[in-house]
Amino acid sequence: MSQIACENLILGYERKAVAAPLSFRVEEGDYLYIVGDNGSGKSTLVKTLLGLCKPLGGSIQYGDELRQNEIGYMPQQTIVQRDFPACVEEIVLSGCLNGMGLRPFYTSKEKKRVTQMLEKMEITNLRQRSYRELSGGQQQRVLLARALCATKKMLLLDEPVSGLDPVVTQEFYDVIHKLNREDHITVITVSHDIASAMKYATHILQIGEKEPFFGTAEAYKNNMADSKYAELAKEG
Repeated sequence: MSQIACENLILGYERKAVAAPLSFRVEEGDYLYIVGDNGSGKSTLVKTLLGLCKPLGGSIQYGDELRQNEIGYMPQQTIVQRDFPACVEEIVLSGCLNGMGLRPFYTSKEKKRVTQMLEKMEITNLRQRSYRELSGGQQQRVLLARALCATKKMLLLDEPVSGLDPVVTQEFYDVIHKLNREDHITVITVSHDIASAMKYATHILQIGEKEPFFGTAEAYKNNMADSKYAELAKEG
């Protein structure tokens, strides 16, 4: 069974839909890009997949032994979040909270996983540093390590390279691609970057008021000739 299967999913608030009904599936190992204009419903879809927002209609099913609270979520950063006064280790540890239930303390197993994720992100030397003192690229690696502490199966990333310079952006894309290809972690990314979608995605979901598109990156490139994203897709 698919890790996520959505059928005629209607997104919205207070009985008002924000996008056309969506039907799509995410399989283990997929790299799905969710694209669309501002206000098209991308953020609402993210919240719905995480269980923070109820759909107005349709269905979402989680399979392949994936539970909703096992999705590692990396939100888009705000200015306030960038100035968060905590050390790196504390932030990464907080990624274990969903799996702790009512237990009020971290176990050695969870602390070991934090160490492993710091090593994987190559930020072990930042362990005791204040998060607010880090560069944008370092902060994104901390947040990715935090998301990885919550999952071994799926990452959900909301504009993960927003505000990063081109060099750091490419480095971060390389890290995510490696997690997908070598660690077999399913990746769902919300992004405006169509060129990167054409480079990395296995599938693309474009949403908005009009008929949505869901299919392979190659199909998107071939079938979106009338879309304003077409030239960007060709560049990828």
